[in-house]
Amino acid sequence: MLQRNSLGFNGALMRIAALLVAAGKGERAGAGLPKQFVLLGGRSLVAHAFDSLSAHAQITDIWVVIGEGQEDLLAQSLGARHSRAVIIGGKERQNSVRNGLEAMAATGAYDAVLIHDAARPFVPLAVIDRLIAALQSHSGAVPVIPVADTLARSDDMLGDSVDRSGMVRVQTPQAFLLDAVMTSHRNWSEAPATDDAQMVRKSGYAVACVEGDTALEKITMSADFEQARRRLEAGMTSRTGLGYDVHRLEDGGELWLCGLHIPYDKGLAGHSDADVALHALVDALLGAIAQGDIGSHFPPSDPQWKGANSARFVEHARDLVRQSGGIIDHVDVTIICEAPKIGPHRDAMRARIADMLSIEERRVSVKATTTERLGFTGRGEGIAAQAVATVRCP
Repeated sequence: MLQRNSLGFNGALMRIAALLVAAGKGERAGAGLPKQFVLLGGRSLVAHAFDSLSAHAQITDIWVVIGEGQEDLLAQSLGARHSRAVIIGGKERQNSVRNGLEAMAATGAYDAVLIHDAARPFVPLAVIDRLIAALQSHSGAVPVIPVADTLARSDDMLGDSVDRSGMVRVQTPQAFLLDAVMTSHRNWSEAPATDDAQMVRKSGYAVACVEGDTALEKITMSADFEQARRRLEAGMTSRTGLGYDVHRLEDGGELWLCGLHIPYDKGLAGHSDADVALHALVDALLGAIAQGDIGSHFPPSDPQWKGANSARFVEHARDLVRQSGGIIDHVDVTIICEAPKIGPHRDAMRARIADMLSIEERRVSVKATTTERLGFTGRGEGIAAQAVATVRCP
């Protein structure tokens, strides 16, 4: 076996990038689009994998390999996340990885690379630590898990069992010195390899095995998504956000509450449509994910929001919850006024909010109360609203 040459520095100084492979068609998942772009807890698989890799301090850049024509899907998935480059892959996974490695090597900016499949959305930081540490004495490292199940040969009938001692399941990310894996890809002339470590070992380089993690299980079939959802939700915590808003009533304007036009001889004054209930709801959602308040996202001084439909604000807050990996479990809105009567519109309000948030109507509560003619709401000078949002977040 060829051993890696010492680079003359420790792992903390090694220039490391990640190559995220997301070029597959994912047809076996049965989701109607490539599985790497299917949402899991509000984020696509590729976004989960990207975020997991970018959370490690020693990974300086993330390069993404996608299939031809998948540029828009990737842009929708990653949003404002910034990758070093997007590379178009090839017919086989090996071709896609090769394209990415060639582009990375051409920059001369990296000593090592972690190659990871987007179909494994959760990457524990401890696994990355172990991979990087192994590169101090090896040209490559892979995470593995011992095989626990009985193995047997099978055709039409169950055959002889296979000794599983020493057998492991190989996972990604796999870490390599860039020159070693690049040389191995360029020299490979056999049938398409199942993983990069296979090629690196064939080229004579030493590849270490480090402890893997069940969190790195690959999502292949539709049933795997449900298992991944359970894993994701098990690590979530419930958060609560509170919103409150007030708007003045004026003669002659339109009255909008919970996204509905309510017949009334007065309307609420405000820079947008002044939907006090939706404004309180937006603040509750933003509060649950610690993303400021409605004014910081839609300042009343900005003319583009003059007369704006407040449903846009709610949908923006919903999308921010999704981008944070959150799930909206329940929202509760209370409208405080003497008039108009809210009861006749309650069901339609719940349905409208559920539609804006893309959740079931049973997760939406709308209530109304008065202040027994006390204060500005009691005198009919304005309407107040408060909202509570319960969100599960990683």
